Amino acid sequence: MSKRYPLMELQDVPADIKERIVLIQEKSGFVPNVFLAFARRPAEWRAFFAYHDALMERADSSLSKGEREMIVTATSAANHCLYCVVAHGALLRIYEKKPRIADQIAINYRKASIDPRQKAMLDFAMKVSSQSHAIEEADFERLYPHGFDDEDIWDIISITAFFGMSNRIANAAGFTPNPEFYLMGRMPRPQKPIE
Repeated sequence: MSKRYPLMELQDVPADIKERIVLIQEKSGFVPNVFLAFARRPAEWRAFFAYHDALMERADSSLSKGEREMIVTATSAANHCLYCVVAHGALLRIYEKKPRIADQIAINYRKASIDPRQKAMLDFAMKVSSQSHAIEEADFERLYPHGFDDEDIWDIISITAFFGMSNRIANAAGFTPNPEFYLMGRMPRPQKPIE
C-alpha cells in the first residue's frame, strides 16, 4: 500500500466495520487490503460495500457469480487495475472452477474459454467501460438472443461502472493485492480427511 494512504489497523476501525471484516477473514483466512484501505473513511466504506453487495450478490439476476467476476476482471484489466484484476480474478477462478480463466479474460476475453453468451456480455461491458457515450439500441439488441433481459443488462452496466470507480481509486491510492490472491483457485484445495 502507499505511504500516503496506509491500511487501517483492524483494532482502529468502527465496530460494525470490524465485525464484517472479521467475517471475511474467517472465511478467506486473511483480510483483503481493500477492506482496510476504505476503512479510513467509515461512511464511504459502508456505502461502497453496500453498493458492492447489492450488485455482486443480487439473487434475482440471470448473471452467475462467475459472470459478474468476468465483468470485473475484464474491465479492470482494461483500466489497468492490478488490485481488482488479481483479487477478482481469484474469485473468478474459484466460482468457475477453471484455473486459467482469469488470465485469459484479463489478457484477451475474446480468446478465452467462455461461451458466446459470456462473450456478448463482455463485449457490452467493455463498451460501457470505454465508450458508454456510444451505447445505442443495437448494443442492447445483441444481448437479448443470449437470454439477457433489461434488468440483467442494467446489472452489466452497473457492475462495470461501479468497478470503473473502484479501479480509479485503487490505482490512484496505490492499493496492492494481498499475496494470497495470486494462488487462489489455481491449485485444487487439499481435501479434508474423512473421519
